[in-house]
Amino acid sequence: MFLSTRVPRIPRLTSAVRLIRPLSLKPDFSKYKLKEGPPGNIVGTVNDAYTPPQANFHEGGHHWAYEKIVSTAMIPLTAAPFILGPDLPIVDTVWAVTCLVHCHMGFKSCIIDYIPKRVYGVWHTYASRLLSLGTGVGLYGIYLLETTQNGVFTILASIWGA
Repeated sequence: MFLSTRVPRIPRLTSAVRLIRPLSLKPDFSKYKLKEGPPGNIVGTVNDAYTPPQANFHEGGHHWAYEKIVSTAMIPLTAAPFILGPDLPIVDTVWAVTCLVHCHMGFKSCIIDYIPKRVYGVWHTYASRLLSLGTGVGLYGIYLLETTQNGVFTILASIWGA
């Protein structure tokens, strides 16, 4: 018979409890706070090399060209129902979608200018996603207007003639 004088080691329960995050009903609003930056958002010194921001294809210099194309395309589309009549569903649909895209681009530029991500953080993301949600609802509204009614120009013509 072999007897040991050593007491078996039992893992401590307190060390396992410390690894688990304690449950808390207190909300954490730290991600909603504004980001603190240096005064004037000047980082570094005069002698530091300039590091340009990372290029983003969707929000880079290309969006200016897209805005110009959409704005220029709206001119003949707006004049078409006055010349050809309001009964062209293709022109009506293209004008409504182009107008919605034009408004989306304009509001997106306002969000980028007045709610910058470096200052407002998560609020910039929320504003952009809310704008995208509104644009999606607008597309659904255009779909309903074009399928159940006779289109935007017909409604405007009936209001104009009333």
